[in-house]
Amino acid sequence: MRSKLLIALATLGLASLTAQAGPTEDLARTCNACHGLNGVSVGPSMPSIAGLPEKYLKSVLLQWKSGERYSATMGRHFTGYTEAELAALATYFSKLPYVAVVQPADAKVMARGKEATERCETCHGATGGAPDDDETPKLNGQWAQYMELEMMKYRVESTKMPHKKMRGNVKRLAEEDVPVAAQFYAAQPK
Repeated sequence: MRSKLLIALATLGLASLTAQAGPTEDLARTCNACHGLNGVSVGPSMPSIAGLPEKYLKSVLLQWKSGERYSATMGRHFTGYTEAELAALATYFSKLPYVAVVQPADAKVMARGKEATERCETCHGATGGAPDDDETPKLNGQWAQYMELEMMKYRVESTKMPHKKMRGNVKRLAEEDVPVAAQFYAAQPK
């Protein structure tokens, strides 16, 4: 009888912790279905968002909400959110640890990728893991498929992608180097 009482109390305690999580944590849980538990993606077409810079995350969230930045789904998610809620989500995910999901790439891809991404080093660092400011995301260990899809959006002038420098740099890549650049960054642990 006593053990049943302890189990019941423990269950109530866990339930109350969930209930006390707060509005930002509740909103953040809705992101888990696509971006993975605690913002670490397990799907190749979805980026990890944990540990990305707060300023970057807030900017992107607001761009989707306003329609300034294209996404097939993200804008619809945020139409009912306030700017304060989006800022809180950006803060929440930025404070979580960044976890690189390192994907294998052969030596030929790594050599071509290093050459293809030289112009990217200024902002993202040599391996994509050392952005030069708080408005630039890490690329190391992001899913290659996701990065390739994003780069292809930048190559299409009619697609709303507001970062002009990024658009220019991606358009300068040869089309066959787009997947190579994505694989190069995806293979980087740091």
